[in-house]
This record gives sequence, structure tokens and C-alpha cells, in this order.
Amino acid sequence: MIHPTAIVGQGAKIANGVEIGAYAVIGDDVELMAGCRIGPHAVIMGQTRIDRGSRVFQFASIGEEPQDKKFAGEQSALEIGCNNTIREFVTINRGTADGGGVTRIGDANWIMAYCHIAHDCQVGSNCVFANATTLAGHVTVGDFVTFAGFSGAHQFCRIGDHAFLGMYAGVPQDVPAYVMISGRPPRPRGVNTEGLKRRGFDAAQIRNVREAYRTYYRLGLSQEQALVELRARLDSQPELVPFISGIEASQRGVLR
Repeated sequence: MIHPTAIVGQGAKIANGVEIGAYAVIGDDVELMAGCRIGPHAVIMGQTRIDRGSRVFQFASIGEEPQDKKFAGEQSALEIGCNNTIREFVTINRGTADGGGVTRIGDANWIMAYCHIAHDCQVGSNCVFANATTLAGHVTVGDFVTFAGFSGAHQFCRIGDHAFLGMYAGVPQDVPAYVMISGRPPRPRGVNTEGLKRRGFDAAQIRNVREAYRTYYRLGLSQEQALVELRARLDSQPELVPFISGIEASQRGVLR
């Protein structure tokens, strides 16, 4: 299952059944779990662990040193979960000491060609990164987030669960859960209603989310005034927890 032209480091841990294509390079500290498939000419380096069933296509560069001038060769890692698809020319860097030392990718993400996920990013599960999406360092992404082509996020931004970033939308501030962003410059455009329907949210839950969006973005309230109103709804509308908690936790400010 390992092509004879592939270069596999002596210290690499390769589970049974892993496929490694022609001219791929696997470093000494790499661990590939069962069912992983690594395409030809892919390069996986550093302390990188890729869990079961993930596929890395040709010419991807995974686990290399972070593109951070402060990086001084310290030990750092990249952890990638199960059943991820990582397409051609994707680059994912491992972490830095300043960011906790680990870049993490969850499960079942679809990462299309030419995407870049920088050092110390923390990405959830079931996300879609369309072609040429770019995450700067220290970005946090929730679950079920969709990035359209050429979109991305500035350093230290947080993107909440079920958010949607439209094409070319590079956000400089946090995006709460459920919110759709588009335009240049990027602006909030409503709630990711279609995405919520596909993921099993019922009509009442979607209505509550849309009303929460209206309260925060459309009534002219200050952030604290809006949060007071929204917190009062939590007992009967628990689906608002990701929306509210993301706003409360923001360090860079929320895109409004």
C-alpha cells in the first residue's frame, strides 16, 4: 500500500491499510491512522497526526513549520481528525508556542484546493472550505461552517457554528453563529437559513434565530442592550446559546 518511490521516515507510525502514493514524503514524527490515503507528491512533516479515514490529495503540504517570524524551531504539532478530505495544494501549518503549540482540525471537513490553514487555528467538524479559503493564525472555527471561494479570516477571529462566508469575504472581526457574511467589504446579510434546514433545525428554531439576529443587528441597540434582551430568551430558546456565547466571548469585536 506504500508506493516504492515514496519516502517514509523511519520513525513514522503508519497503521495497517494506509495508502501512500508515488513520491509522497512522510516525516519521522508523522502518525497516519487506519484508512488514511495519501496522494502522490503530498508532503506531511513535523509532529502531525492524521486520524482514521482521512484523505490527502496530491501536492498538499501538511504539518510544515508555521509561517510566523516568531517561530524559533520549538516543538509544535498538528492534529487532524477522522474522515477529512484535503484536496490539491492545500497547506496546513502546525502550531507555535505563543498559540498553545497545536493546530487542530476536527472530523469530516471538506477542504478544497489551494486552501491555507495557518498556525494555531482550531477548526471544528463538518466544515466546508471552498477553493482558496485562507485562515490566518490563531483563528477559531466552529462546526458546520461554510467558506465560499477566496474567503477567509484575519488573525484571532472566531467564526461561530453554522456561519456562512460568501465569496471573497475576508472578515477582520468575529462572526457569530448562524450568520451569513458577504460583500466587499464584508457585511452581515442575515441568517444561514438553508444550512439550518439541512441540519435539522425546525421552523420554530429558525424563527427564533432570525429574531435574535434582528434584535442584535437591526434594532439599533447597543451590544449590551441587545445581549440583555437575548439572554432573557435562553430558557425557552436554547438554540440561541451559540449565537450569544460567541458575542460574549469576542476579543476582536463582532462584525456588525
